[in-house]
Amino acid sequence: MRPLLTRLFTSTHIAMASSSSSSPSRRLIHLTRHLAAASSSSGELSSVGAPAAAAAAADAVPAKTPRPASSKVHAAVLVCLFEDPSGGPRVLLTKRASTLNSHSGEVSLPGGKVEEGDEDVETTALREAKEEIGLDPAIVSVVTVLEPFLSKNGLSVVPVIGMLPDKASFKPVLNKDEVEDIFDAPLEMFLKDDHRRTKQMNWMGLDIPVQFFDYEADDKKFVIWGLTAHILTRAAAVIFQRQPSFVELPRPKYAPNAGTDETKP
Repeated sequence: MRPLLTRLFTSTHIAMASSSSSSPSRRLIHLTRHLAAASSSSGELSSVGAPAAAAAAADAVPAKTPRPASSKVHAAVLVCLFEDPSGGPRVLLTKRASTLNSHSGEVSLPGGKVEEGDEDVETTALREAKEEIGLDPAIVSVVTVLEPFLSKNGLSVVPVIGMLPDKASFKPVLNKDEVEDIFDAPLEMFLKDDHRRTKQMNWMGLDIPVQFFDYEADDKKFVIWGLTAHILTRAAAVIFQRQPSFVELPRPKYAPNAGTDETKP
């Protein structure tokens, strides 16, 4: 049988996805939904490094699917993708303000802590993106939700994958108290070893290899590392339906620490 990626991009599937538009974004949404529908979830917290190193970890699940109470979610991030006609899917990223008390100056995905009144993790991710970079939830199509990841402080963080069909419709308005800069990067780079390096770091009392991706845009240099990098590798594996060219080592599964004040991975 042909790989799922090949089958979904046959002329028949593209025609189905393009009933109202033949844009690459439509086809990518169609692909992501099929990947979600073809996957299953155990509701468990993921070891960082899925799918390459965590064979039993949960795969993508359809948006709005309830999660077991044992997998309490503390935060959500938005993996917002748009299609570059010449280079494939790209993801929006931010550089956090240098004045913040935690994770200052680091690259992150828009997102934050689940707040009372949030209907679901999708609501959390979209709300935070609106607050941080002025991204109107109305122009984002949520297509799937990945399994929760553990932050370095034991928080359960859920990545929400959304599509921005019309990149030109997004006019960034940065909350300077939280965000210093915004940029985008090719999603596929997180499956390649070209600009990747690792560093041994302490995580919850253990020394583990943490991955770093070096990226340059508009004469600015960015380092995408830690949980953000691992989430993007996982998202890229789901979208492109292949494992990364490198081997990630899984993190052990710990119970989330609900008492922490951290809101970012």
